[in-house]
Amino acid sequence: MRFVTRRSALIALSVLIAGASARSLAAAVAPAGTLGKLNYDVEWRLIHAGSAVIATDDAGGYVKIDSAGLVSTLFKVDSTYTVHYSQDLCAADTLLDAREGKRHRQTTVTYDRDQGRATFTDRDLIKNEIRNSAQIEIPRCVHEALGAILTVRRTPPEPGQWAQIPMSNGRHSAQVRVEAQEREEVSTPAGAFKTVRYEARLMNGVIYERKGRVFFWLTDDERRIPVQIRVRLSFPIGTVTLQLQKEEPK
Repeated sequence: MRFVTRRSALIALSVLIAGASARSLAAAVAPAGTLGKLNYDVEWRLIHAGSAVIATDDAGGYVKIDSAGLVSTLFKVDSTYTVHYSQDLCAADTLLDAREGKRHRQTTVTYDRDQGRATFTDRDLIKNEIRNSAQIEIPRCVHEALGAILTVRRTPPEPGQWAQIPMSNGRHSAQVRVEAQEREEVSTPAGAFKTVRYEARLMNGVIYERKGRVFFWLTDDERRIPVQIRVRLSFPIGTVTLQLQKEEPK
């Protein structure tokens, strides 16, 4: 249950990394418009599992995930992910503060673009100990989840095209292929939207080891709002879906 409500949702958000064409976006131009604040319903196996909030501006942003209903009864989750950027939406540092049941962990990643490396540290705040740490090589500009959301919204690929995006989670770094598949109309609690469906080749040992598929839908207009995100994982996790519930004014 822990993986479903926190990590799967963050993995799903991480797929919003498509770019304008089949090229690297490391040398991105000036930041596009920010997302403001978006509220999502989280569904797991056809039941309401919780809520998620994404908020961004040109300097950074955050994701907040809370469990609800039956999932919250079984395993309470209250997690916040925060990111800061250097220039061109390149990741500077991230912090994941995760309260899950009786656990409380903080995971930090520092991206040093001058040295070309990322430093990952996972701390158990209950036991006051470091659970895991790592240091890897990265490109001079690499994107994490929220910076990639802003990057994709500039000029996303058309159906039949694909993009290759430099991405890291602090433990792995790779050029991630994102494919624009087809136009679809998607119904969410916020309404019906004309969208383009994308698939990010993010899992299966690329950035995340777990086997699965990741899809996301952006509105087919100049706003390019992520209205739906879906992660399909193998048993026993299954499918996790985020759907836009409300868009708050910037």
